[in-house]
Amino acid sequence: MSGRMFIASVKTWPLAAAWLGLGLLLAACILSGPADAVERDPRGELKRVLMLHSFGREFRPWSEYARSIKAGLERQSPWPLDIQEHTLLSARFNNPGPEAPFVDYLDSLYQGAPPDIVLSIGAPAARFVQRYRAKLFPDTPMVLTVVEQRLLKRDDLTDNDVVVAVRNDFMAAFSNILRVRPDTKTVGMVIGASPLEKFWIDEVKRELKPLSDRVEFVWYSDLPFEEILKHAAKLPSDTVLFWGLMSVDAAGIVHEGDLALRRLRAVASAPIFSYQEAFFGDGTVGGPMQLTGETSRRTVDAVTRILGGEKPASIKYETIEFGPPRYDWRELQRWGISESSLPADSEVVFRTPTMWEVYHREIVLIAAIILVQAGLISGLLHERQRRRVAEVESRQRLAELAHANRYSAVGELTTSIAHELNQPLGSILTNTETAELMLSGASPDIDEIRLILADIRRDDQRASEVIRRLRSVLRKSPFEIKDIELNNTVREAIDLVAAVAHGRRTMLIYLPILSDLRVKGDPVQLQQVVLNVIINAMDAVSDADTQRREVSVSTSRVGNQAEIKIADTGSGIAAGDLANVFKPFFTTKPQGMGMGLAIVRTIVEAHHGTIVAENQPSGGALFTIRYPIIG
Repeated sequence: MSGRMFIASVKTWPLAAAWLGLGLLLAACILSGPADAVERDPRGELKRVLMLHSFGREFRPWSEYARSIKAGLERQSPWPLDIQEHTLLSARFNNPGPEAPFVDYLDSLYQGAPPDIVLSIGAPAARFVQRYRAKLFPDTPMVLTVVEQRLLKRDDLTDNDVVVAVRNDFMAAFSNILRVRPDTKTVGMVIGASPLEKFWIDEVKRELKPLSDRVEFVWYSDLPFEEILKHAAKLPSDTVLFWGLMSVDAAGIVHEGDLALRRLRAVASAPIFSYQEAFFGDGTVGGPMQLTGETSRRTVDAVTRILGGEKPASIKYETIEFGPPRYDWRELQRWGISESSLPADSEVVFRTPTMWEVYHREIVLIAAIILVQAGLISGLLHERQRRRVAEVESRQRLAELAHANRYSAVGELTTSIAHELNQPLGSILTNTETAELMLSGASPDIDEIRLILADIRRDDQRASEVIRRLRSVLRKSPFEIKDIELNNTVREAIDLVAAVAHGRRTMLIYLPILSDLRVKGDPVQLQQVVLNVIINAMDAVSDADTQRREVSVSTSRVGNQAEIKIADTGSGIAAGDLANVFKPFFTTKPQGMGMGLAIVRTIVEAHHGTIVAENQPSGGALFTIRYPIIG
């Protein structure tokens, strides 16, 4: 599936913003090419969908709606789809820049070849397409989704529009807060300072006026986010926080919603409530919330029906209200909220079951295996020692096999490597074209050009570092023992897979020991061990919920050994497979060859080390690698 994205960046001073916007416009036009250059299906059935984001493709909560809608379209569309994504972004700034360059860009991109349908995500995008309909898409049907009913300009709607509207019932949300926390005296309102957020501040104040005698509302919209964090860290016990939206704070700093919420939760001394389902599971207690799934389902239904020939005027939907209350069991436990205080129709999720409830079969099976194999331990240890000696004697053959495996691992990193190279190269191109435009002016800003050149130098160094890391992994060399610092070797392996983890929405954490870990070994092969195990761990968590996808790597010293631990939050290793995971040609992956972990163990043992795989009590697999420390 192909798509295009245009991001307009506005600086704090108007003149620089105008020059930068013009440079980005020219670069986008050159790189994107004409809209009709998309290769159509041979049957002529390709449908082009223009998706316009209000705040950004990865800006919550709207990004969750967009992701759900695209997944639904991919599943249900009987036609091949070309979803072309663009971002308005102006709603994320206190002082948005002019929209004319963006309008001209869209006009030039779709001139003579309009999309089959326009899909706007959020109220700012809906207003934009309504405002410029006549110039850009006069005859194209539009679906305006995730639009709060109070922000919808119904007078501007036509028979060519379908609206999927939602309603924020703030009274229901705050009545829920006072029910589950009846001793609440103060509510800290965490809402940003953009024009859209100021609109919602006025609406919330108006709607919650009947509660003014019951609780005190403290508004943080006039504070920078760093000051909000300081206030949140010292709240009294009768206070709660309400998370509305934080796209830009009073200091004009733009914040990604999920990252800002995590920072707030990390320091908050009071529970956090919100009505936005996209943030549920990331630190909010819960309550009645927006229904992301229902909104996405109706949107996909409308788009599919219109592309199938149905008239937009015949498609009508009721405004979507909040769903039944849902609560995060972890937050209820953290703040001592009793489940008996929840409404009768509530759903409690993320409940942590006991170890016996989750693993009782595995525990019984492991115990049985241990009893059966107890008499064979002596023989297995002797066989293992013989195998280690034989493998050390065949180090050169090991080097050849490891080199082939590194090529296979790098194949899985192709997308990551391309992404890491495209980013700095794209930045270099954009900065170069911007500098050329500035130099063509009557009085170019030399200081600004100097900054651009510094950016180009930095991006060039980034690209060189990617190539250096790749060459070090692919280098074919004989087994070579050196004195190396293990923390640096592990860090280089993590750098290679960091972008892959980001693309898979997996959190990759590295916790190195502060002191040096000096070991003897081949640095390329030791790096390959870490690389293989991390890739396996990311595969293991791929089916988990996004919030639970985590791979952690840590180093430490245990006696006279350096230890590397690689843990994941997946479903763990089946008890019956624990003894086989390091055997050649044993695999649980449909397309796997079963050599990755076998090569890992061979390399580790060739370095007089050990590797152990086990399941963690809290879930997920844990690989522990140890090498002898020198000195």
